[in-house]
Amino acid sequence: MPGGLVALLDDVSIIARAAASIDDVGVAASKAGTKAAGVVVDDAAVTPGYVTGLSPARELPIIWKITKGSLRNKLLILLPGALILSLILPTAIVFILMAGGCYLSFEGAEKIIEKVGGAKHGETLDDTIEDPVAFEKGRVNGAVRTDLILSAEIMAITLASVSAESFFVRAAVLAIVGVGITFLVYGAVGMIVKMDDVGLHLAKKPSATLQATGRFLLRAMPWLLNALSTIGTVAMLWVGGGIILHGLAQVGFSAPEHFMEGIRHSVEGATHALGGIFGWLAYAVSSAVFGLVIGVLLALIVHWGQTLLGKGGSAH
Repeated sequence: MPGGLVALLDDVSIIARAAASIDDVGVAASKAGTKAAGVVVDDAAVTPGYVTGLSPARELPIIWKITKGSLRNKLLILLPGALILSLILPTAIVFILMAGGCYLSFEGAEKIIEKVGGAKHGETLDDTIEDPVAFEKGRVNGAVRTDLILSAEIMAITLASVSAESFFVRAAVLAIVGVGITFLVYGAVGMIVKMDDVGLHLAKKPSATLQATGRFLLRAMPWLLNALSTIGTVAMLWVGGGIILHGLAQVGFSAPEHFMEGIRHSVEGATHALGGIFGWLAYAVSSAVFGLVIGVLLALIVHWGQTLLGKGGSAH
């Protein structure tokens, strides 16, 4: 009987530890997902461009192909790589994050430069498409490559957020955040790209209310895509600049981050009851400006290097 009681208590303790670990995973996944939000916004803003202008019948199948590619990126490539890196060379994570921050800042700055200068980069639908299957495959491959870079940043941010947790918790959080964010992003993208089809369908209904709703969706679609593009650009600069600032502080160069913190504290003190909101906003704007400066410098370097090599144009 004592042996049976001891065994029972041992089983209970194992279950309790497992439950506690699951709870830790949930909390850690929530925190990590929040920190990766800026990259998620950009991912959601970038993806609709890969199906815009194609046949409506192919939009959702293409998004599903990109979704499967994104899951492969996160679960088969990035998750094992991140876990191995956390075991053998954890100090490299901060430098990977900073490299990703530089990439995000560069991409954000490039988008602003394009808007200001009017130059367009990448594939377009202006030319005649001779092989629709090959064109679609190229679109999907391009989207999956872009996703790999953004997903690497999401997984690095997630890993940095749970670096103090056990190996089990780190693995579980990376998997949960990776899968959750993938379906969140591409589910939202699917809804966005089909909004005009839903609007057109509702606009043909006999009900005046449904017709008005359909017309509203049709009018809102271009505005939503433009808003997502702008929000995505700002998010890239904000997240990229913030990552670089924090990374510099971690490697011993903390003056830029302290300066930004000083701005936040000054705004908090000046706005009293709303100090938390305006302080956070001041820090986010400062980080975005810092990211823009870094991004513009990187863009100038890249374009200058391409000019020297005789290629010209943009990195895209």
